[in-house]
Amino acid sequence: MAKTAKEKFKTMHDVFDDFTNRNIYKMISQGYFEGMIGPISIGKESNVFAAKTKDGKVIVKIHRLETSDFNRIYDYIKYDPRYINIKKNRRLLIFAWAQREYRNLLKAREAGVNVPKPIAFKFNIVLEEFIGDDEVAPQLKNSVPKDLSGFFDKTIENMRKMYKAGLIHTDLSPFNILNHNEEPVFIDYSQCTTIENPNSLEYLVRDIKNVCLFFRKRGMKIDEEEVLKKIVKKKNV
Repeated sequence: MAKTAKEKFKTMHDVFDDFTNRNIYKMISQGYFEGMIGPISIGKESNVFAAKTKDGKVIVKIHRLETSDFNRIYDYIKYDPRYINIKKNRRLLIFAWAQREYRNLLKAREAGVNVPKPIAFKFNIVLEEFIGDDEVAPQLKNSVPKDLSGFFDKTIENMRKMYKAGLIHTDLSPFNILNHNEEPVFIDYSQCTTIENPNSLEYLVRDIKNVCLFFRKRGMKIDEEEVLKKIVKKKNV
């Protein structure tokens, strides 16, 4: 990377810790992307950026190493059989949290769920497909579908596919469903859990409630019990 590019990069990302900056540089040198474009969202537990590639854009999601809610993360991950031996070490937990997002996205995508394609992960950094055209696709909360009923049915069908694959999002809402050309795209998969989690049904009911509330406020009549039945039926078919 040229000196001027490095200086620009450093100025843009001086909010990152040195460890994260080093690994962003490594991913650039490995050819995953050419450089950051700008922030998409800045949160308490993660920062999401668009990055430039030779062919377009990717999403770079950086999980914060110091400010993440350790206890909340551990409560989600401790029941996941893939991480049953995870230690109560903050840094290792955040690394597992990022890896878990990558693996959950991969599993959901293989099940036919409309999610961003996971590209790579390194420690606390996850690279994902950029969903959108020139700009990132809007969150559902900011982009009401023209065909409410059709969009709702597609959303529930994606939830059913997830459940059939043994996954529950646990934090599904209009904030992490994108409206991309009238198609729902689910994002934010670190907290996604398996149905082996003893709280899985509670999480699923909460997801259904959050989704139904959005559409109910816009005039749709929805029976949440019927929605639950549609999602959980024929899991093993």
